[in-house]
Amino acid sequence: MFRHRGKSRTFTHNLKLASLLSFVAGIVNVSGLFAVQRLTTNVTGHFAFFADELVRNNFEQSIIYLLFIIAFFLGAFCSNLLIELISRMDERFINSIPVGLEIFILSFVAFLATPTIRAQVNTVACLLLFAMGLQNALVTSISNSIVRTTHLTGLFTDLGIELSQLFFYKRNDQQKKLHSSIKLRLTIIFFFFFGGVSGGYGFLLIGVKVLLIAVGLLTGALIYDYIKFKIVRIKRKYLR
Repeated sequence: MFRHRGKSRTFTHNLKLASLLSFVAGIVNVSGLFAVQRLTTNVTGHFAFFADELVRNNFEQSIIYLLFIIAFFLGAFCSNLLIELISRMDERFINSIPVGLEIFILSFVAFLATPTIRAQVNTVACLLLFAMGLQNALVTSISNSIVRTTHLTGLFTDLGIELSQLFFYKRNDQQKKLHSSIKLRLTIIFFFFFGGVSGGYGFLLIGVKVLLIAVGLLTGALIYDYIKFKIVRIKRKYLR
């Protein structure tokens, strides 16, 4: 799921990655909104709020929205920086380090006391935005820009385009490609929604600790990838 890159990466790999990380993004999106009343998976809304506060001469508030935008950007920047640095040292950890950093951030926020979160809503929002920027850049890099999991605007745009193309591109190879792409986008949308609903109900039950579900899924995915990689290496070694 995480290890395959370039030509070795298949549609199934992308489908698994999209399912997992869009579900995680959905959890973070809704639980973050409930916890700090801030959007925590994309920056489109923050740009609108930033411009609005700037026009109203509310410079202090506009800076806060600018910080949200920068936090997401820095997450994406650090994600690819880590990927590039690690790829030059030991490719075995090329994706596990960025995912590990995301796990650490989500765990840190999950164990914050409620009074601390209420007193530091903007800091918590920045942490979650950084984590989602990290995730979005990672999944974009792994999937060769095919999968994005933290916002739906581009997904619905692409889905609308591809659904309309079904009426015009009739060759078998064109239809097959379109069906695969539509399936991938619908999967991301469904799991983002499912993650959001799960995050909402989970927050009502256990508060911000619902983020630990996302942490568990990411940790499980890393372990699964590691075990599968070991099994493949053993098979190659003894079945030559």
